[in-house]
Amino acid sequence: MLPLGVLSILGNRISIRISVYSFAMSVNTNSGLNKSVGIVGASGFTGAELLRIVDRHPVLAAQVLQAASQAGQRVEDLYPSMTAAYGSVSFTEFDLDELDGLDVVFLGLPHEASMEIVPSLSGRVGHIVDLSAAFRLTDSSQYPVYYGFDHDQPEALSAAVYGLPEFYRDELVDASLIATPGCYVTAAILAVRPLVDAGLISIDTVIVDAASGVTGAGRKEDLAYSFTTVDENFTAYGLLHHRHTPEMEQEIGARVLFTPHLLPMNRGILATCYSSPASDAARSPEAVLATLRAQYADEPFVKVIEGIPGTKATLGSNLALVTGRYDERTDTIITISAIDNLTKGASGGAVQALNVALGIDEASGLDRIGVAP
Repeated sequence: MLPLGVLSILGNRISIRISVYSFAMSVNTNSGLNKSVGIVGASGFTGAELLRIVDRHPVLAAQVLQAASQAGQRVEDLYPSMTAAYGSVSFTEFDLDELDGLDVVFLGLPHEASMEIVPSLSGRVGHIVDLSAAFRLTDSSQYPVYYGFDHDQPEALSAAVYGLPEFYRDELVDASLIATPGCYVTAAILAVRPLVDAGLISIDTVIVDAASGVTGAGRKEDLAYSFTTVDENFTAYGLLHHRHTPEMEQEIGARVLFTPHLLPMNRGILATCYSSPASDAARSPEAVLATLRAQYADEPFVKVIEGIPGTKATLGSNLALVTGRYDERTDTIITISAIDNLTKGASGGAVQALNVALGIDEASGLDRIGVAP
């Protein structure tokens, strides 16, 4: 048994219990590429999205499922949509040995729990793909400030590769530990970083005004995310000190003022970003769009459009839609991106990065077309 014990999160001692279900999936015995997969936290929203993607993936085969506090519950009872793929499978108690020797383990755990479990998995599995923030920040001093705990795994932190193929494709090849970006951060990076890299905008302050569907907060029993609170409501939260801020600044390369909002819908993120031109060369719509198009010309999942992106166009897909404008009246550059927070912003992005690490088709198991209408 893995001695996770009692973890200290935000100053409080809480107990994290992990249960696991292990089962054999049918695989193509004629292929030498089949990769065994374990998912820790399979009952959460990102875990469920991983189950959906892995089921259709030509190389990945789920063999171990883990779910916090769901021991004895059937997968199909929690997610009826999984019935055809996972039948009446029930989650059972955790045993670390069930993960031993797997090709891939996805971690959908709280941040501090991931930090503790990764050293125990390193060397025992082929690739670890962490969907928490435990290994995203290169500056460990930011963890107590924004996440409420001290990071005590410097070797793993330095070894982790940031899991955004659009900017870290070469580094991801053969990566053994992948740190999946935050959902808001993915949307912001895609909209702004090309302009920073090209020197088009000032890095003094970039404003990221973004809104997410309710699933962005994870699977929670919390009044703030209940139907009566969220329905017909639109509100900002995490003002001034949201924990994604240092990650955005790290990856965009600019000082960021980030304000997130909660949308009354299930999934999706729309990020509207404002910045100031750094030179006269940036003061035209053509320059903004040309820079974005040059950056993403060969990207399978990022498309630059002249219209205005919307979240429904990306629903259920790994697609990101991006556009940009220059407003002469206020001398401001506006860039907008839309993604599905559970797919490109989490599980889909994680699988895309893993595909690169495995050296297989980057689009394997992933959709580029949203579910619409």
